[in-house]
Amino acid sequence: MSIGYGDLRKGMAIELDGQPHVVVDYERSKMQQRAPTMRIRFRDIKSGRVVDRSFSGYDVKLTLAAVERRRAQYIYDEDGLYYFMDTESFDQVPLSSDQISDALPYLVEQLEVDLIFHQDLPIAIEIPINVDLKVTDSPPGLRGDTATGATKPATLETGLQLQVPLFVNEGETIKVDTRTGQYQSRV
Repeated sequence: MSIGYGDLRKGMAIELDGQPHVVVDYERSKMQQRAPTMRIRFRDIKSGRVVDRSFSGYDVKLTLAAVERRRAQYIYDEDGLYYFMDTESFDQVPLSSDQISDALPYLVEQLEVDLIFHQDLPIAIEIPINVDLKVTDSPPGLRGDTATGATKPATLETGLQLQVPLFVNEGETIKVDTRTGQYQSRV
């Protein structure tokens, strides 16, 4: 099935050079008396490699990739493999750290994800936009600094390090945006 620019969305699976890719970002620009140019950033679902492509003209058509999504839950990791359980069939599906490298900083046991299959082979996962993670290490905020919107470093249960507001303390659970890796709110 082909789609045009108006139907394009981030996270869509598109076939590019015979391989499934996910749309990471896109923009369209039009200069006076010239055909519009569309720049799309793709991530190869199998390898994780990022590819930038430019298309020009009015009738850009992209082909949707034949991928299947199945709901699953992360259960454990062992010897560099991460195991996910299909929530309907209860089958366990292993994926390597290379296949899910972008998701690793947000992966905690029992996290619900979408397993992505291409030609019946598991090739990637899609994690939720926001995940709840526990703060394992963060220095106390200095008294009186809260009015300036100051931040401090924090380490989360997955090892992810980010900046949080001074009022966030060790042991609290926070919501993190998985697209940007930034603090959203306390839970």
